[in-house]
Amino acid sequence: MDIRKVKKLIELLEESGIAELEINEGEESVRISRYGSTPAPAPVSYAAAPVAPAPAAPAATAAEESSDEDSLPSGHVVKSPMVGTFYSSSSPGAKPFVNVGDSVTEGETVCIVEAMKILNQIEADVSGIVKAVLVDNAQPVEYGQPLLIIE
Repeated sequence: MDIRKVKKLIELLEESGIAELEINEGEESVRISRYGSTPAPAPVSYAAAPVAPAPAAPAATAAEESSDEDSLPSGHVVKSPMVGTFYSSSSPGAKPFVNVGDSVTEGETVCIVEAMKILNQIEADVSGIVKAVLVDNAQPVEYGQPLLIIE
């Protein structure tokens, strides 16, 4: 692969904010990652389970939705910006980015959400103390789902 193409891919990675990029052209392949030499988490595959039809339920009311938010500990909620898989560390054997009680600064990576084989670093949008980690490692998350509480 031409070095100019590789440089262009690096620029694309930096501009887009994605965490990792892999390109295959015939027998040639290149993988560019923001993680440096730290290995990325291994992809997790899930077998599709048969889904039984759910009984019809009334739509959630605004009061029910607000009570879900009220059940969370007080503080700033870091929410998932996408549907994907939550990872608390950069690789399966590595220590988590943050634990309950850790101090974080704005912009510090607190977790990873993998979506479509792209590892997206989620950063703290406020400085403070991690009060709660609401998702277990390697669990699927939804868009807007609370991941952490920072106080």
